[in-house]
Amino acid sequence: MRASRGQVWLDSLDWSWPGQGGAAVEVLPPPWIPAFPPRRAPAVARPAGPPAWRAPRTRGQRLLIGVLLSVLASFCLLLARGEQTSLASLVGLPGAGTVEQEAPAISSAPAVSTLPTLEPVSQDAAGSAIVEANYSSPAVHGIGSFLAYLPPGYGSTAAHYPVFYLLTGNDQSDSAFLQIGIQSQLDRLISRHEIPPVIAVMIQGGPGSNNWRNAGALRYERYILEVQEMVDRMLPTVPTRSARAVMGDSMGAYGAMNVALSNPYRFSVVESWLGFFNGLEGDLRTDRPVIKRLGLHAFVYGGEQDHIANPAEDLPFAAALRGAGANADGAIYPGEHNLGTVEAHLTSMLTFAGRSLGAAKSRGTS
Repeated sequence: MRASRGQVWLDSLDWSWPGQGGAAVEVLPPPWIPAFPPRRAPAVARPAGPPAWRAPRTRGQRLLIGVLLSVLASFCLLLARGEQTSLASLVGLPGAGTVEQEAPAISSAPAVSTLPTLEPVSQDAAGSAIVEANYSSPAVHGIGSFLAYLPPGYGSTAAHYPVFYLLTGNDQSDSAFLQIGIQSQLDRLISRHEIPPVIAVMIQGGPGSNNWRNAGALRYERYILEVQEMVDRMLPTVPTRSARAVMGDSMGAYGAMNVALSNPYRFSVVESWLGFFNGLEGDLRTDRPVIKRLGLHAFVYGGEQDHIANPAEDLPFAAALRGAGANADGAIYPGEHNLGTVEAHLTSMLTFAGRSLGAAKSRGTS
């Protein structure tokens, strides 16, 4: 199946949605997509009254206990969200930080106590740089590693940047994206104002089919969140959902969709390149209220000659995303399951991500 309309739209970058202007008809969700019910909060039983043996407390004692319990409850809630806080912020003293209100369900990644040093790798004629970080990862119980693209002008201004997170395929190096020209592609798109200046983080995965998901002692989904939280601490990012996109190829494509749907308050843009979607339907059903409220931009594509990741899954999953409220599209392109197919559409996918982050920012989602 070839989605020629989608290919023309992406490669021409005219940014008219498929199905607008012309005879093409937008693909509707197939009949197997269920109607997603809203998530219901569990009923909370009222606490029983105090036991008869407890002596009555004075009004002052009750007030003090209430304040302490409120502070303790707030602190526990913020720890569960992975937020950094202080006693001053809890009791409202001057200078206290604010807590992002759009993320009540954020799960925390394992803490990395000592941040790694960013080591320079290269710099090109346009002025962008590649740096590398290696550190001891609690999530995978070994060495974690990532490369980061820093845009031209980085360090000469006080600007804060949105971030692309890129996940590699099985047994690929994090330098695979550099090998297909992502640095020069980003340089050109930024210089032409096709996308805003961004930081791009290429995370080094591990071997095996369990890559990019939590399986046993190896917590690769948490590893992605671990890197994301470190990057927000180490680099001048815009540390909000509306400024984060996650994407990848092959196994990394599955990982990108998995982490985006498992953590719907973390990323506003997700892309799957030559990927698959095993077992993600449940997360999509659960995320429906969040996607409806905050939005989600997504693009999925497959290769027509791909014999590893079934391209027949891409358009139905794009339809399922739309059915859940996402601004999603998909395509089937000529090509096999290799980096050559990824390279052929890299410019379009980076442009889609950059412009989608701009749309998420305009929407005002955190």
